[in-house]
Amino acid sequence: MWVRRAMPVKSSSDKRYLEKHGDKWRVVLSVPRDLHKQLGTKLKQSLETDSLAVANRLKWGVIKELRERIDMALGADVADHAAVLREALLIRKEYRAAMDPNLENDIRRAAEARAYEILGPETAVVHDDEGDFPVYDKRREQLATSYMRVATGSGTPLKLHYAEYLGQLRLNRRTIADDQRGIDYLVSWCAKNGVKDDLSAISTKVAKQFAADLPALANGIAARTVLKYITRLAQYWKFLAYKEIHDENPWLAVVVKVEETPHEEEERAFTNAEVQTLLLGDAAPEMRDLMMIAALTGARLDVIVDLKVGDTANNAFKFKPQKKEKSSRYVPIHPSLAEIVERRTRDKAPTDEFFPEFPGPKKETSLRERSFKASNEFTAYRRRCGVDEQIPGRRRSLVNFHSFRRWFITEAERANVRPELISALVGHKRSGMTLGRYSEGPEMKAARRAIAAVKLPRLDGPVIEAQAVTPRERKGAVKKAAATEPI
Repeated sequence: MWVRRAMPVKSSSDKRYLEKHGDKWRVVLSVPRDLHKQLGTKLKQSLETDSLAVANRLKWGVIKELRERIDMALGADVADHAAVLREALLIRKEYRAAMDPNLENDIRRAAEARAYEILGPETAVVHDDEGDFPVYDKRREQLATSYMRVATGSGTPLKLHYAEYLGQLRLNRRTIADDQRGIDYLVSWCAKNGVKDDLSAISTKVAKQFAADLPALANGIAARTVLKYITRLAQYWKFLAYKEIHDENPWLAVVVKVEETPHEEEERAFTNAEVQTLLLGDAAPEMRDLMMIAALTGARLDVIVDLKVGDTANNAFKFKPQKKEKSSRYVPIHPSLAEIVERRTRDKAPTDEFFPEFPGPKKETSLRERSFKASNEFTAYRRRCGVDEQIPGRRRSLVNFHSFRRWFITEAERANVRPELISALVGHKRSGMTLGRYSEGPEMKAARRAIAAVKLPRLDGPVIEAQAVTPRERKGAVKKAAATEPI
């Protein structure tokens, strides 16, 4: 797939990578910032000619040598496929911009010379009736072929632009990990099924077959998970179209049928009895604080563990945006949380962690969210308390940390809090509603009243469960004993 060409440049006026030094031309190549101390800001080498046309013929070999110096300093050799293909991309840009056929030939010859370097020495010689044939390292041979395809524009490996695509994403780590698994599954599937590692090879027919084979390839994942990976692949292809690298998006034609989850099998809110059990259990102090904040704000786990001490100023939590939120959200601090906030902020700086017990991943490259440790600890604690509801064939319990969020919304609704105000508090989409950070105007006052209206179940005796309009009743399910309100 050819991208749009830049305006062609004639060799008689092309000064790219060139500068005049005295009466001679020389090659100048910028050095990455990380190598400035080692190599300086630029590498320069004289071409010993005062002719610009001749300099343009000679510069490509010199540019290749200088780039090799940079790659060696970066620790990149032919084992670093990404670095080699990035180099090929630079050659492709020059190749496509060349107007002079002679200049095109020079660039192609330079690329071929580099491809032979990547190919390396022969590992064996095969003899047959037609003659002797050299055999090369298979991995190097594949890389050399990819290098030439990219450099001359005759092919684009699936992951060639993937790093650039990831760099512009503004998603949480878990979604990015899903994104990467999706493209890795595709590359693996292509290699297994003899499909060329090339964007142009992924037709609608191929995309549909990949989607059909994905459950088996990924250890029997559910249709909903297949749909998630296909959606992420469609986003990568959308990026490629925006960059004018590839203009077809075969994933848009892929249909994955996802059966609707029956109401009684949907993940649900905790019951009051379950909240009571969790809060009265033998939880560690930090876990109990975490559960209390979740229950009385409706906030997601990740935004709670990400809080800084300064995010509790003005008697309100400042939660970072998640999902489709565009800005931070301020939620008044419930009176029952005042002691927790005072204890966790005492003698602390605004930039200190509110929950230092749950640090983020040690590796900066990790795609795990900071809440990973807290989530695992809560799951183990919840199961130890006997708060669980498993459905055969489903990995997740119907109750999990998110059930606190559902419980908060349920209790706020039962306390007659306006639906649009509940949406504002939990960060759901709403219109015409803004809770200011410092404002004590009508909406913030209403928000404080709404938060205070949500009450924890009693912790010193049996609890009463409200009667649900749409009860969950499964055949064969073990019903837990609980007092209910009369209808």
